Amino acid sequence: MTCKACSVDGCNRRSRTKGYCGAHYQRFRRHGDPTAGGTSHGDPLRFIRDVVAPYDGDDCLPWPYSKTGTGYGDLYVGDRMVAAHRYICHLVHGAEPSPFHEAAHSCGKGHLSCVNPKHLAWKTPKENQADKLAHDTHNRGERHVLAKLTAPDILEIRRLQGVETQEALAERFGVSRPRISKIHSRKAWSWLEAASV
Repeated sequence: MTCKACSVDGCNRRSRTKGYCGAHYQRFRRHGDPTAGGTSHGDPLRFIRDVVAPYDGDDCLPWPYSKTGTGYGDLYVGDRMVAAHRYICHLVHGAEPSPFHEAAHSCGKGHLSCVNPKHLAWKTPKENQADKLAHDTHNRGERHVLAKLTAPDILEIRRLQGVETQEALAERFGVSRPRISKIHSRKAWSWLEAASV
């Protein structure tokens, strides 16, 4: 049985996944292109100095280098990996007022790697969450990766409060009884009301 070579021209390593060798597959996963990556450590810092810091436009300025799985830019500063938007916010607006402050995006496009200094500001987690709600980029409710219930499920569970036991509702909807209790007491999904669905 012969092993196929990596499908990238000039690469003679053995193909492992999707026709790529291990290294080219990792580049494909991270950058969407098996030949992307390989940026020198100085390039992102030069980009910040030469492009980002003097940028005066109002449009989003996308980060062209390494990104996290959620779309935010990142870079090495010294030997530490840092979030590009936090580094730029610190550079342009000074240190965060407290360790709890977050570099928030007024454009709502942080997940699309925007690093426009005009779009960045230090905000508390509560202020940042309010921005996410305003931009509809939040992950609450059924958007949350661990959500088992939908908005109509929640309204049905609330409608049946006092009609069916919490144990019966938990079994029907495939969640725990304490989860049903939190839904009934509005400790979970408190923001959801019938009019909002």
